[in-house]
Amino acid sequence: MNGDLVIDVKGLTKKFGDKTVVDRFDISVPKGAIYGFLGPNGSGKTTTIRMVCGLLKPDGGSGAVLGLDVLKQSDKIKERVGYMTQRFSLYGDLSIRENLEFVGRLYSLDHLKDRVDASLKSLGLADRARQLAGTLSGGWKQRLALAACMIHEPELLLLDEPTAGVDPKARRDFWDAIRDYSAQGVTTLVSTHYMDEAVQCDRIAFIAYGKKLIDAPTADIPRKVGLFARRIETSALDEATRRLKAAGGFDVLARFGAAIHVAGRDPEAIIAAARSLEDLPDIKIESIDAGLEEAFIYLMTGAQDNFANGLEARVGQ
Repeated sequence: MNGDLVIDVKGLTKKFGDKTVVDRFDISVPKGAIYGFLGPNGSGKTTTIRMVCGLLKPDGGSGAVLGLDVLKQSDKIKERVGYMTQRFSLYGDLSIRENLEFVGRLYSLDHLKDRVDASLKSLGLADRARQLAGTLSGGWKQRLALAACMIHEPELLLLDEPTAGVDPKARRDFWDAIRDYSAQGVTTLVSTHYMDEAVQCDRIAFIAYGKKLIDAPTADIPRKVGLFARRIETSALDEATRRLKAAGGFDVLARFGAAIHVAGRDPEAIIAAARSLEDLPDIKIESIDAGLEEAFIYLMTGAQDNFANGLEARVGQ
C-alpha cells in the first residue's frame, strides 16, 4: 500500500443472493482527507463502508485499510476505526458521561476519566454530561455519537449519513468538528445526501446501485460531467416547467428556490428549450456553471437500480 493512503482497496465486491450490491469498487483515500460518498438509497454506500471498516467481509477484491489487509485483518482494522451509523445506537437510559465511559471500557482504554473529560470538552458536551442520552435532541445525540466514535482516538472515521434529520446549525457544528479532526490527521469517509455538506469534502465518489460512476476532487466534478446549464426566472414557473418538458433536449430539470435550472450535455438543445419561454412574464434566462447538484441528478438519472422489479433492498442502503 502507498504509505500516504489510509484506504487503498480495489475490486471490492459484495453479493447478497443473486444481487451484486457492490460491484468491483475501487477507492484510495489519503491521510487526513475528507472523502465524500454520494448516491441514492440502496446504492451500496453502507455496504462499502462496512467492508472498509472490517464489519463485513468482501466476496471479492483486495487492498489495505490503515496498512492492514482488508480480507485477513478485519479485527485489527475495527480497533483503529471510528464508525458512526445512520441510527443513534447508544443507551438512552444512560447519561452522556456514562455512555462514553461504557464505550471506553469496551476498548479497554487507560486513563478513562481523562479521556471522557477530553471528549466532553472537545464536542461541547461537558455542561450536559449528566443528561440522559434519550432526552437529547437530534443534534446533541449526533455530538454524543461522534464523541463515542472518537474516544479511542481512531485514525479513520467512517460516517454513514451522520447528519440526517438534524437542523442546519447542528450540521454546521458537526462539520466544524470534522475539519478539526482532519487538521489533526484523522481521515474521514462520509456518506451524505446534502449538497452543502458534499462541497466541504476534498473529494467525492458517486456510487449508484453498486457501481462507481465518478471519483474526483469535488471542485472538478461538474466540469468532468460536462453539463451546460441555464437559470430561468419567471412569475410563471409552472408554465415554464411544462414548456421545458414539452421541448425536451435536456438531462436535468430542477427547481432551485424561485428559479429553474435546466442542464444537459447538448448546449444547442438547452438553448432551443429555453427559447420556448421567451414570451413568459418577467422572464430572465442566464447561462450558469452547472454545479454539484446538477451533476448528481444527471448521474443518478442514468443509473439502473439493481433491486428493481419489486425486490426489496434490505442491504446496501
